[in-house]
Amino acid sequence: MTMKTRMKKPSLLRTLIAVTVLAISTTVWAQQPAATLNWKDADIRQVVEAVSLVTGKNFILDPRVTGRVTLLSPTPLGPDALYEAFLSILQVHGYVAVESGDLVKIIPDATARQFASPIGVDGAAGPDDIATQVVQVKNVGATQLVAILRPLIPQYGHLVAHAGSNMLIISDRAGNIARMVSIIRRIDLASDEDIEVVALQHASAAEIVRIMTALTQSPRSDGAPVATSLVADARTNSVLIGGDKNERLRLRTLIAHLDTPLDADGDTQVRYLRYADAEELSTKLQAHFTGQVQAAAGGQGAATAQANNGINVWADLQTNALVIDAPPKMMRSIMQIVDKLDIRRAQVLVEAIIVEVIADEKNELGVTWALEGASTNAPIGVTNFPSFLNGVVQVGSAVGGGATDPTGLIGEGITVGVGRISDGSVSFAAILRALEGDADTNIISTPSVVTTDNEEATLNVGQEVPFVTGSYSNTGNAGGAVNPFQTIQRQQIGVKLAITPQINEGDSMLLEISQEISSISQSAANAVDLITNQRIVETTVIVDDGEILVLGGLLEDALRESDQRVPILGSIPVLGALFRSQKTEKIKTNLMIFIRPTILRDAATTAFETNAKYNMIREIQRGGQNADIQLMPGRSRPMLPPLDGSEDYPLEDVEPQEDTDQ
Repeated sequence: MTMKTRMKKPSLLRTLIAVTVLAISTTVWAQQPAATLNWKDADIRQVVEAVSLVTGKNFILDPRVTGRVTLLSPTPLGPDALYEAFLSILQVHGYVAVESGDLVKIIPDATARQFASPIGVDGAAGPDDIATQVVQVKNVGATQLVAILRPLIPQYGHLVAHAGSNMLIISDRAGNIARMVSIIRRIDLASDEDIEVVALQHASAAEIVRIMTALTQSPRSDGAPVATSLVADARTNSVLIGGDKNERLRLRTLIAHLDTPLDADGDTQVRYLRYADAEELSTKLQAHFTGQVQAAAGGQGAATAQANNGINVWADLQTNALVIDAPPKMMRSIMQIVDKLDIRRAQVLVEAIIVEVIADEKNELGVTWALEGASTNAPIGVTNFPSFLNGVVQVGSAVGGGATDPTGLIGEGITVGVGRISDGSVSFAAILRALEGDADTNIISTPSVVTTDNEEATLNVGQEVPFVTGSYSNTGNAGGAVNPFQTIQRQQIGVKLAITPQINEGDSMLLEISQEISSISQSAANAVDLITNQRIVETTVIVDDGEILVLGGLLEDALRESDQRVPILGSIPVLGALFRSQKTEKIKTNLMIFIRPTILRDAATTAFETNAKYNMIREIQRGGQNADIQLMPGRSRPMLPPLDGSEDYPLEDVEPQEDTDQ
């Protein structure tokens, strides 16, 4: 029974629609007259079917299109009027008809803008068609219009502003787009806004803009935004004013009131410097402006020029400040120069890396002997090689002279002597000397210094060694006493580094370097005084920030072989060793000097490099903290405090005081 009831309603409705459509069709085909339609609670899909039969259009329905339609038409409607009424029905129910060729898509309003639509209102077939319009805005900001037009756009519409081209993109029904375009044209009108340039005679443009900006940036009582803009042109000392005519007039009046001369002929200001030296800068400024006046006056004297220009600059050393007395117009020029000179100058950390590796190998072997007859003190035969070693002659003379310990004559290595001294028979003596030496030296020095750009820095690390330059003796008047004395000159021995950096554009630097490395030689044979070794490099180089550059060096491999012998006898196999002395020395020296500069442009970089060096020394000290101090158990070794102050500085141990209370 329920199933039959459900089937009857669609059948009756379809019959009603079919009869209506038949009546309309018959009338249209016969004479194209108007038809009267009366739909009550009809299914929208059936209405679409009927409209399709009458108008001949092909419809595609979205599955989401559902609903009931009621249309009461007391007056007859033609096919065109019927289609317009059908579009209105769709709009009321939240649907839209989108034409695509010979097809008409009926879809919900929310998804209508995703489908292709005519570009511009002119391309739309009717006011209810979905269209997209691009509107060029000329005089106002497109972004500002979005907030005004947003309430006029339905939910399915779209409104966006393109700030780069100052355009509005509108997607909506053609009728609503035309209405919004009309509103935009009424708003987008040229105003009387313009830009004026006000040249100042006495005041500073930057100071005037600062004062006027503070006045104009306060919010208005009506909530409207501030429509004026102020810009200072320091080159021409002018103020640029932008805005409408009334605001420009008000600002121009205020500027004219402020641009008045002072009562006095000049103005005095105190400028505290942050980085520059006040005394040096004051001298340069005074010389600069005095020279300008001298040139303008045709070479007048300094006194006349000083009296004419009215500028006086002097430095306060205690506060590092400039006291400037000058007319307002010249004061602006002076302040601009001071601003450009009082800047933080970059610093340069220069590290010199000195690497010296020396390998010294030495071998010596020699025999000297003397033979004396039985009846005479004159020797019969002697071998002596004094260039290598002190032989039996030198040692024998020292012993004969009463020296019990001729250590000055006995060199390095082993010295073995044999012999016999007799008054009635032959006396003889022989000395054998042998030496084998091997010495390796490996020195790495990294002196470093920090200096300001274009300022010379010098670093000396070493000792002052006395050198004898002369000796004298005087005979006094009292008893013929002798007063000997010597003159001594002290000379620095060690590492000397003098450098002047110049930071170029980018990260490169020009360095004027003077590097000297000196030391006392270990070998002073046949020398009157000390012997010093010197390595000096003086050059000018270009190096990038943080890069290592080689300045110079020495690569030396020396081999010295000496052989002294008695002719013929020294060449005899085995036995000839008693008549010769040999010496071989091989020295290999590798010395290289490198430079590594680092630009310290700001305080952060300076602090980083400083902390790195500081912490490196602390780590070296920390490595020896676990070892006890000899004969002082329980005492701590000195150590640098941390930079962040997280640890307490180790205090020196204080000896306990004796208790004097009895």
